[in-house]
Amino acid sequence: MFRRLSLSAAIFAAATAPAFAHLNPEEHGSFMAGFSHPLFGMDHILVMVAVGLWATQISQTGNRKALWIVPSAFVGTMAIGFALALSGIELPFVEPAILASVIALGLLVAIAVRLPTAVCAAIVAVFALFHGHAHGSELGSAGALQFSIGFVIATAFLHIAGIAAGLGISRFSPHVARILGGITALLGLSLAFGG
Repeated sequence: MFRRLSLSAAIFAAATAPAFAHLNPEEHGSFMAGFSHPLFGMDHILVMVAVGLWATQISQTGNRKALWIVPSAFVGTMAIGFALALSGIELPFVEPAILASVIALGLLVAIAVRLPTAVCAAIVAVFALFHGHAHGSELGSAGALQFSIGFVIATAFLHIAGIAAGLGISRFSPHVARILGGITALLGLSLAFGG
């Protein structure tokens, strides 16, 4: 078990090292640009992993379906937000909503909020709409299909990483996930007010 946790920690460290080193979507509207976009942005990593951690917390109340419903709600609604941006439909406060999602989801994990799965899915879906819109608005005239497939797969990967971390951590102590949620919220505040 310790080896798995060490491997997970190494993967997270490797993924966050080149933070904010996105391929420019306007120049590289490719699968790799889409795939790399969530993996190299601190805000994306924090939110996607927090969704997985929260889904794990919710599932431990007896509703195992939350493990796939909550992350699926995020991925599906993110794709809708992406399509809205490509269609030219504007959303207000996209960047503030993304930063708020880091703080809010971190707090939800830190407090270990247990709500009905449908409510949890709706909460993550609201935030996902803004994340997807940001992906679409950054794309410009590049290849939307390849880019969207890339970022959907990367997002699902980060959710799975969060779920795996949550399941592994829960074997030791539920408090570790809550601490990670608190750290996520603090990092969200630093992104929001760090200049």
